[in-house]
Amino acid sequence: MAIDPEKLLNREFGTIRDTYTEKDCILYALGVGMGLDPLDEECLKFVYEDGLKILPSQSVIMAHPGFWAKEEDTGVDWVKVLHAGQEIIFHNPIPPSATVEATTRITEVTDKGERVGALINSERIVSDIKTGMEICTLITTILARGDGGFGGERKVSAFKPDVIPMRDPDDICDLPTLPQQALLYRLSGDFNPLHASPTVARNAGFKAPILHGLCTFGVMTHALIKMCCDYDPSRFKRMRLRFSAPVYPGETIRTEIWHNDNEIAFRCKSLEQGKIVINNGYLLVEG
Repeated sequence: MAIDPEKLLNREFGTIRDTYTEKDCILYALGVGMGLDPLDEECLKFVYEDGLKILPSQSVIMAHPGFWAKEEDTGVDWVKVLHAGQEIIFHNPIPPSATVEATTRITEVTDKGERVGALINSERIVSDIKTGMEICTLITTILARGDGGFGGERKVSAFKPDVIPMRDPDDICDLPTLPQQALLYRLSGDFNPLHASPTVARNAGFKAPILHGLCTFGVMTHALIKMCCDYDPSRFKRMRLRFSAPVYPGETIRTEIWHNDNEIAFRCKSLEQGKIVINNGYLLVEG
């Protein structure tokens, strides 16, 4: 059954309220590979409660609506869904513990044809209940590979990738992932079986469970905060990127970085696959 774009655009998600603690922040940081070297005191600040720092990428799991594409009313072939792109606009620092809320809304459904699928954009603004301050705006793009060709007017998606410079990168950062990384990361809330069940992964066309796109995103954020911000999370102001290929747990992720004052271009590669896995990255930092 083809998806109904109007139904998706008008779908009500309800407001999600989410309380998290320092322990949840530490678990998230461990899930994206922080603390692999327990003697690295810069990384220790993200996994140890004394003066705890919060990774900017943790914003993607706050007041998350869950794996909504799996719900029957969407009509989406959820087994074939991939995370295609992510953008975050940071309004205020992420507190180490808080009760937050957000309401997800689908903003765009673009038919890319039966062979490619459908691009679905959603947005949510995360706010701190106690202070009333907005923490961040999250814009997510998924590719529903099994749901293209639903018809209607063809249009250009608002999701436009940023350009990577045609020169050697200014910085390179290689970070490993663990074989059990996906099993650890899923404890932060993304229980899509594609990342845990070998059977589901094979049925989706993969040789094994793949790493969550947002886990790869977290590893990449570690590289950026290390190379561009001296491990200071408050300097992140805006970030966007495109996911281009899956990573398998245990692979090493290389982040290539180009500097242009306070604007940074980046992309990531899996060294084992020799593939670009995150592309067209853009980061705006506070100088």
